[in-house]
Amino acid sequence: MAMQFYTSPEQIMRDRAEFARKNISRGRNVVVLSCADGVLLVAENVSSALHKVYELYDRIGFAAVGKYNEFENLRTAGVRMADLRGYSYDRRDVTAASLAKAFAQTLGAIFSEQTKPFEVEICVAGVGTAPEADELYRLTFDGSINDEPGYLAMGGAADQLKEVLAEGHDFEAPLADAFALALRALSSDGGNGTRRELTTDVLEVAVLERARPGRAFRRIEGLALDALMPAAETEEAEADDEAEGETPEADES
Repeated sequence: MAMQFYTSPEQIMRDRAEFARKNISRGRNVVVLSCADGVLLVAENVSSALHKVYELYDRIGFAAVGKYNEFENLRTAGVRMADLRGYSYDRRDVTAASLAKAFAQTLGAIFSEQTKPFEVEICVAGVGTAPEADELYRLTFDGSINDEPGYLAMGGAADQLKEVLAEGHDFEAPLADAFALALRALSSDGGNGTRRELTTDVLEVAVLERARPGRAFRRIEGLALDALMPAAETEEAEADDEAEGETPEADES
């Protein structure tokens, strides 16, 4: 009879956690933060078809990093749960906290019972009547859930991004200022203190609008996203300066 090697439960859990962390750290970063106009969700995403930011319910959003098929399964289950609860009881009974707890239970069970844990980190965000009433829950691969105070970052450079967000976050900032802060955080992980240049084709942006009745989720794309980019303001200023500096040589001839 072949001898089976014994592995302690502690070692098994450490190996699973190390496996999940290593693979999640390869993912592109996501930033979520509260501002005066609502909850802003900004993800670095090179794909236009595979989203990392979604709507879960009326005033609840979802963002994720890690393995796409795994967090997509979680998102789909969350949407079904929210729809069923809202239909069976009342739409006001569907909250970000209840969905975050359900996700935490699922992730915890998978981490404890399955051979391979989910390689994901997710955020469940709910917009409130005031910035201080917003709900931001960050869930890790093992089912741990954290109530974040106004901002959070996920991905391979999450700790570095959080430092940038902590320095500049303001609950009363307008959407444009909040986006500028998120962009500054996402571009801060160039390595050796350098900054990366991020363009609209690698950004996925959405907002849970505070003043919007009913479904608050809105994607910011196309011209709306171009208008938020700092480069747009710089180009306009340069164009104005060039126009003012032109001399009427053609008229003199």
